Amino acid sequence: MSNVCSVKAGTEIKALDLVYISIGAALIAVCSWISIPTAVPFTLQTFAVFFVLLLLGGERGTIATLIYVLLGAVGLPVFAGFKGGVGILFGNTGGYILGFLFIGLIYTLFMRLPKKTMLIKVAALVLGLAVCYAFGTAWFMYVYMRNSGDVGLITVLGWCVFPFIIPDLIKMALAVVIAKRIEPAIKTGPI
Repeated sequence: MSNVCSVKAGTEIKALDLVYISIGAALIAVCSWISIPTAVPFTLQTFAVFFVLLLLGGERGTIATLIYVLLGAVGLPVFAGFKGGVGILFGNTGGYILGFLFIGLIYTLFMRLPKKTMLIKVAALVLGLAVCYAFGTAWFMYVYMRNSGDVGLITVLGWCVFPFIIPDLIKMALAVVIAKRIEPAIKTGPI
């Protein structure tokens, strides 16, 4: 039996890649359930997205993130608060969850540059996070205004972005440190 799965002509995903991708999706789900109770609750979801991308690379990490989103979309309780379903994605904060895919896509693009220094990796994650915030905020405003009435950009940023910037940067730094320590033990290679 072959340990290779064909995706499209010229592209193969090895069985080990599927294992890494599955573990990455599971890690994102588990970290979304870990909540730090504060005035605005924080989860470790973004930490897991950063960590999976850093450890598995752009392609595998983005596929793991996509699988996580799809698992939640079909109703598995993988989102924060043990929630799932397409209603979460179409709700006020669904754009931030979908925005995780932008982090992965931007990271993947940056990893195609000739140099893949840690500074480049962090820059990719920061830019991806900014795009995630922008997409999620636009989504939130659209859904909120459709359901509840007008809301200002600064108000939405105050609810959904400003309280999360520093915690997300701390999670990113933590993901960098942990991934850097674990990376030598993981043999991922290119997809």
